[in-house]
Amino acid sequence: MALRCAAPGRVRWLARALAGSARLLPPAAAAPGPPGPARTRPPQLSARFASSAGSGTEGPQRRVMVVRITSPFAWLRTRFYYLLIRLYFDQEFSIEEFTRGAKQAFSVVSKLLSQRKLDLLEELVSAEVLQVLKEKISLLPDSHRDALAADIDAIMYTTEGDVRIYYDDDGRKFVSILMCFWYLNGANLPDEVPGEAKVFQIVFGDENTKEKKHLLTANYEFQREFTEGAKPDWTITRIEHPRLLE
Repeated sequence: MALRCAAPGRVRWLARALAGSARLLPPAAAAPGPPGPARTRPPQLSARFASSAGSGTEGPQRRVMVVRITSPFAWLRTRFYYLLIRLYFDQEFSIEEFTRGAKQAFSVVSKLLSQRKLDLLEELVSAEVLQVLKEKISLLPDSHRDALAADIDAIMYTTEGDVRIYYDDDGRKFVSILMCFWYLNGANLPDEVPGEAKVFQIVFGDENTKEKKHLLTANYEFQREFTEGAKPDWTITRIEHPRLLE
């Protein structure tokens, strides 16, 4: 999925990608994120690697199987919150639809971050988060900035990390959903980058043709205000690329 420099239409495209229960909120209309309850850590995941001979190829191909490790309590808790959202906030809410939109949003936003096109994020990311990103991006080495970008086809796994429903002191109602992504990236990172899940080589064709990819993680939180009269849109209120953007 290519991104072009002159992209006013990109914002409209992304809004359509998150249509229905997953649209993004322009910061001018976004409610400032109130301090909610303590955030939980994203779920722990593991990866398994298997080789199989692909039809029409001369050598083994390596595939990635990402296995989610979570507790039954956490699974039931998130499903209970989805039920509450449908019952009391948005009858048409679908976590499957939301996940598809969040995946598209993550790919677009991560690429814009990598390209330092922060002006195009103003309608996608909250003003508070965007200000912090501007300070951090300017200090990143090129290799780390390249590693932020996630092509849509390189996203190996997507899952929700936490769901919160809360009210601020003025009685406004909010829902936030933390999404966790695992993605492959070919940036020239040192093998000893701490904190990443795994560095491995994917073999294409034969053993003499290798392309090294890094399996990296990112956490993006989406927030929507459900107060009567508020716009039915979502905004990104938290962006984390562990060990890359800190």
